[in-house]
Amino acid sequence: MNLKDKLVSSYLAFDDHLEEDSPIHDIRKKAIHTFEENGFPTIKEEDWKYTSLKSLLKNDYCIFPKNENVVEFKDVRQYFLHDLDTYKVVFIDGVYSSFLSETTHDGLDVCLLSSALTKPKYKAVIEAYFNKIASEESITSLNTAFAKEGAYINIPKNKEVNKPIEIVFFSTGNEAALMTQPRNLIIVGENAHVQIIERHQSLTNNAVLTNSVSEIFTEKRAFIDYYKIQNDTKNASLIDNTFIRQERESNCNVHTFSFGGNITRNNLNFYQHGEHCDSTLKGITILKNKQHVDHNTLVQHIAPNCESHQDYKGLYADNSTGVFNGKVVVEKEAQKTNAFQQNNNIIIDDNATVNAKPQLEIFADDVKCSHGCTIGQFDEDALFYLQTRGIAKKEAQALLMYAFANSVLESVKIPELKRRINKLIANKIGVNLGFDV
Repeated sequence: MNLKDKLVSSYLAFDDHLEEDSPIHDIRKKAIHTFEENGFPTIKEEDWKYTSLKSLLKNDYCIFPKNENVVEFKDVRQYFLHDLDTYKVVFIDGVYSSFLSETTHDGLDVCLLSSALTKPKYKAVIEAYFNKIASEESITSLNTAFAKEGAYINIPKNKEVNKPIEIVFFSTGNEAALMTQPRNLIIVGENAHVQIIERHQSLTNNAVLTNSVSEIFTEKRAFIDYYKIQNDTKNASLIDNTFIRQERESNCNVHTFSFGGNITRNNLNFYQHGEHCDSTLKGITILKNKQHVDHNTLVQHIAPNCESHQDYKGLYADNSTGVFNGKVVVEKEAQKTNAFQQNNNIIIDDNATVNAKPQLEIFADDVKCSHGCTIGQFDEDALFYLQTRGIAKKEAQALLMYAFANSVLESVKIPELKRRINKLIANKIGVNLGFDV
């Protein structure tokens, strides 16, 4: 039985244990039919031209883990911002860990999607927001069909959250191969402010495939800083689907740091529905060996007087592969849009590969839009200059790489996180930079 058939048959067992009067019962049924009809995406589809899932689909994944594994904080401390007080929503093999979590209902909701889906007091919110911006593409529909657990965050009007929120998904290796499908629903109310950090982390070298979906709603004048940390093991793969709807004068920033894993696909979609929205998409990718990261972005400008800024940097060594497929769509009504898109890449070794396809679709006539892409190697003159100043070649290359990525790093607004990312970059390029940020 192939993975597609296994998932469809597993859904039937999953559905038998769900309440038929659940507010999303019909949504799930429609979604599994969509997946059954279309299956997993292939390289024949334009959006997946450079990323094949074929090698991942050969594994015999466990869909529902049979055993619950206990994880001690001391064993996973390094994956948290342990030097900073945060709210935490933590899952182990797809199951909520109350021991590692710190949730709250004190003036805001930082809790579980499973609670929001089953408790009557959340029914109106679920009906208003759940699956309202997620696409009907097959891999997203697969997640929707199995949607049960993940983070539920609801920040009320005028609330400034006093500490960051961490959403962390651990895989323990209890199963030889595991597939998880977390679902996050995040609502940031009018004038509210929040910072969120998301991480998927395998604790062994067993095969893991994560198909994650997040729906994020930013109401009028809301502000959200979202950080994705991707530094997983060599057999862990991630398909991350994030959908963001912005209302008038909202500000949403998403930083994606892709440093590890087997195959990582980031689908990041912004929809601007009100005037004076500001969207920022930034990323740093540092890969080696045969790692593969694909950034697929969409910013849809629907209302006038809005801005979007994309800045993705990539460093690729050995036989690694990077993909950037960024699209900006400016609708006819979105006059006076200011959209900027930039993708710069350095190929460290000759066997590394980068595929880039920046796209602009503009239907308005009073706009400022630009895009650019570069793929190259180290600046030999700059490298020679540093070496003449007594800096060894390896350290000189590291300084150039750090300077190359710094335009993304400098916009991180959580100092403790910035220091952590700085150390990860130093570790990835194999040197001690000798300074902090």
